[in-house]
Amino acid sequence: MSCYEITRDPTLLPKGRGALGNATGRFERHERVFEADGWDREDDNRALRTEVRDESARRIISYNRSPDLPFDRSINPYRGCEHGCIYCFARPSHAWLGLSAGLDFETRLTARPGAAALLEQELRKPGYRVAPIAIGTNTDPYQPVERAYGITRACLKVLSDFNHPVAVVTKGSGIEHDIDILSDMADRRLARVGVSVTTLDRELSRRMEPRAPDPARRLRTVERLADAGIPVRIMVSPVVPGLTCHEIEPILSAARAAGAESASWIMLRLPLEVSPLFRAWLAEHYPDRDKRVMGLVRDMHGGRDYSSDWGRRMRGEGPYAELIARRFEVAAKRMGFLTNQPALRTDLFDPPPRAGDQLSLF
Repeated sequence: MSCYEITRDPTLLPKGRGALGNATGRFERHERVFEADGWDREDDNRALRTEVRDESARRIISYNRSPDLPFDRSINPYRGCEHGCIYCFARPSHAWLGLSAGLDFETRLTARPGAAALLEQELRKPGYRVAPIAIGTNTDPYQPVERAYGITRACLKVLSDFNHPVAVVTKGSGIEHDIDILSDMADRRLARVGVSVTTLDRELSRRMEPRAPDPARRLRTVERLADAGIPVRIMVSPVVPGLTCHEIEPILSAARAAGAESASWIMLRLPLEVSPLFRAWLAEHYPDRDKRVMGLVRDMHGGRDYSSDWGRRMRGEGPYAELIARRFEVAAKRMGFLTNQPALRTDLFDPPPRAGDQLSLF
């Protein structure tokens, strides 16, 4: 199979989805191949619909020791993401469920409706040591399914009740429904939000992140969060070489006008199954830029599509990566973005009493 080919099921209609097919997961023993049997009819085609199954997790806080990340713990209310961003580095995680990083990742989701109760249990453990919790670091906590499940909101309520600091990352406008909780937490310096904007080009965004809010809508979200007193960081993420790299300055300018106070960026990452999925998408939608985009990507990773080395995987290395970093640094400084946001408070952490608990005498 060519590196630009993805096995497609001809009976599926992946309209409004990012991936072009369901590439076989890396842990699967057999590859799925679709062959015409001579009986195909036009009315046999099936529109892809989102399926959600509930998961009973044993714990909800995940810990990491990555030197690339500014946090050591996170919560992910959902597995998979309906936004369908073709570049999403989290796609390979679906392989652990025996599912594809392609269309399965966008359409076969897992929800954790008991997350808030688990979170409360873990925060009440005697040995728990408080530090900011990140929400949305793997898949988006405000993807469309949140409207029905409300898991993210339930977790925020627990964190607010415990005076626990939180940093939320999203590109979903659904976060506006939780401004009441987040603004109250921000008043106590317990909350901040990062909003991801990859491009200002509506057509490119529709193809690259088909079910995410369009760029203008995300900027309105930045404005509404900022107006509510919630510190907002604009995330130019990912920067796609040869496709969105020229938009760094315009994105920063638009975000600053909307009220973002700090900014960050991450280079395109193509780990494991993401690489063939992205290359197939690129060949389908932008064949004229195919070689240039992938050439720049490989220049930053020693001739490979991706390098997972700590310290380099988020930014790449070499002349092109250095140029992007310098451009971002100059533009962010000129526009008055904070380099580092003020630290969230951890000294207020205080588990609220439960019904039946012995109250303190003091």
